Amino acid sequence: MKREWKEIKNDSTRAQWAGLYVTINSRGTIVLNRAAYEQAGAPTAFKLLYDPANNTIGLKPTVEKMLNAYKANRSGRHGGKKISAFRLLSECSLVIKETLEFTDAEIDLDGILILNLRTAKISNRALHHPTRNREGTVNR
Repeated sequence: MKREWKEIKNDSTRAQWAGLYVTINSRGTIVLNRAAYEQAGAPTAFKLLYDPANNTIGLKPTVEKMLNAYKANRSGRHGGKKISAFRLLSECSLVIKETLEFTDAEIDLDGILILNLRTAKISNRALHHPTRNREGTVNR
């Protein structure tokens, strides 16, 4: 039997950090990993957009001095960023009970980071957090 080998490239990027990783929690904090932040153009701030018909959040790169800009603050020590977006939840009547991960986050042709709430799933980190009991509820 003849084998058809496919050579797999190796680079210095760890696989878990190579893709876009974006979450939002119940307090409206949106967290981006370094890959997502850099692919968005590494802006100093974002404009928050919401499409109610498609239940989608958009993050449009901008600068801090622009009107309605939300600053991209440091998150962790690996180059991630976080945006405090509680106003988005309150003004758009969004109820988020668990930390959601946007597994299909993408950047469109206009440079807007698209976060679809319909396809978001509860983050594995939230599911396996030590404050949860065996039934899956949060102990507080």
